[in-house]
Amino acid sequence: MIIDTPEVQDINSFSRFESLQEIYGIVWMLVPIFTLVVGITIGVLVIVWLEREISAGIQQRIGPEYAGPFGILQALADGTKLLLKENLLPSRGDSPLFSIGPSMAVISILLSYSVIPFSYRLVLADLNVGVFLWIAISSIAPIGLLMSGYGSNNKYSFLGGLRAAAQSISYEIPLTLCVLSISLLSNSSSTVDIIEAQSKYGFWGWNLWRQPIGFLIFLIASLAECERLPFDLPEAEEELVAGYQTEYSGIKFALFYVTSYLNLLVSSLFVTILYLGGWNLSIPYIDFPSLFEINNTGGIFRTTLTLFITLAKTFFFLFISIITRWTLPRLRMDQLLNFGWKFLLPISLGNLLLTTSSQLFSL
Repeated sequence: MIIDTPEVQDINSFSRFESLQEIYGIVWMLVPIFTLVVGITIGVLVIVWLEREISAGIQQRIGPEYAGPFGILQALADGTKLLLKENLLPSRGDSPLFSIGPSMAVISILLSYSVIPFSYRLVLADLNVGVFLWIAISSIAPIGLLMSGYGSNNKYSFLGGLRAAAQSISYEIPLTLCVLSISLLSNSSSTVDIIEAQSKYGFWGWNLWRQPIGFLIFLIASLAECERLPFDLPEAEEELVAGYQTEYSGIKFALFYVTSYLNLLVSSLFVTILYLGGWNLSIPYIDFPSLFEINNTGGIFRTTLTLFITLAKTFFFLFISIITRWTLPRLRMDQLLNFGWKFLLPISLGNLLLTTSSQLFSL
């Protein structure tokens, strides 16, 4: 016969408390990740609908209007259709590479969102090397595209994969040099620290005014990284059918479709974070920061307001990228590589040297 003494009861209650703490820790870790994935998925659906509406307006035609009111469910209908499509495999292709390629591309882009501060105190991981972690992770995506092109056993797909790898290398170096200049100005590589460094002087403290050349280079390089017109050579329909996507169907093609818009969204978010002050909104001659003094401790109101500010700036650059698609003609591959290596790279390197010199003289 076992008698529960007070000591035994204390041990049992302590063990139950530890178990509850472990469960609570796991749940608390999964909830932000799940919320982030759901949020960016909704963001992608909104971008797809927005691009179709803006494109229809530019071309003076009617956009999506039948799937839901104003066609807002068109992107969801397209996604459902792709999920129900048959998943085909090339008979002579490399099946492992063919299947792993899309997953590698989408996962690398999804991981980039972990270091993005969407709002005040709304970031999954505030790391000291946040911006460089994004560059390191995003460089994995072209490897997935090259694997997909090679595994398809199709000459058009293989050429598309090679173009994606060459384009990524050409424009990733100028983009990295621009990010390094911002890190020097902010004395940190943390995305949160970069935003806070721009809030010292309000609107005029944004890096847009201190790094105008770097801003233009970063904007151009990010469009090339996203393979948006005029830099969509890896999937040029007139030349390569659909590039590395030619042999894909069903859910695998949907992953490439989602990857494209995820990459566009994360690039626009980083333009906002690095050059437009992130969640800060200080208008000249208007004492807008006093509005934040209502919730200095950081409540729901402040989090929601700063989230809205970040998304408003982000969708402004999404609007620019959509307009660019229907404005500029596509470059040739030799023009694209020459522009990256012979023009953007020297200018971005010179911008970095000027930034370094100014920081040394200011010490």
